[in-house]
Amino acid sequence: MTVNALLQFGLFIIVLLLLTKPVGHYIHLAMQGKLPWLSTLVRPLENLIYKLAGINPQQESGWKHYALGLLLFNLLGLLVVFLLQQWQAWLPFNPQHFAGISLDSSFNTAVSFVANTNWQGYAGESTMSYLTQMLALTVQNFLSAATGIAVVIALIRGFVRHSAQTIGNFWVDVTRITLYILLPLSLLLATALMSQGVIQNFSPYQSVHTLETSHYQQPMLDESGAVIKDASGNALTQAATSITQQIAMGQWPRRKPSSYSALTVAAFSMPTPHTLTKTPRH
Repeated sequence: MTVNALLQFGLFIIVLLLLTKPVGHYIHLAMQGKLPWLSTLVRPLENLIYKLAGINPQQESGWKHYALGLLLFNLLGLLVVFLLQQWQAWLPFNPQHFAGISLDSSFNTAVSFVANTNWQGYAGESTMSYLTQMLALTVQNFLSAATGIAVVIALIRGFVRHSAQTIGNFWVDVTRITLYILLPLSLLLATALMSQGVIQNFSPYQSVHTLETSHYQQPMLDESGAVIKDASGNALTQAATSITQQIAMGQWPRRKPSSYSALTVAAFSMPTPHTLTKTPRH
């Protein structure tokens, strides 16, 4: 390990230790709903959620009911993520007109994001619509994290309350974690990203000239659009080059225009058609 790596690791540990006490105290107050400077703003929304969902925030449950609520909540999340992927072709905010995702990929992604592993077996910019990325994946980035934190909180209560029969209310825990911890944190980080020029909009993908020519192999197609194969069943390929690239607007981070070179700014500003030249391979 290099000296630079050791310094970075040491700095990380120091920052982590310095944040432990204040962040832990903040989470403790948040889970009790005792943040005077934030509760005044968020409490009406919190109470509205309880009312709409039929939740009694004063009622706690034992570990069985807590676990049941957790499982039902995540099962519902899995179903929503799965269906959004299946129906994205008919839903809005899909300027690239992506088709619905296959059953196996949809199920794999739904399980992955609900379990907070976020494993992706696909290329997001060529597979997911803006709506699917927002309502399915981004929402689960919040809810799966809230579920994980709730489990830890419930575990701590179980150790602290030796003789108690309850460990809290899962629905209250998830609501407070989302409203008092995750949303404020995301607002701070989003502000930092916006200050650096990171964008997200609903515009169609932009085709731009690249500064270098890309060389790759692509399958050979017949007149009907089917892949041509050899006697062994292997797809025949042909050399291809491209001088353009499709840039996704919804998930593509870019810097402020002033930080680009003049050549790069000009390249991203040129409305050019897709250009592709092919050299058949025999």
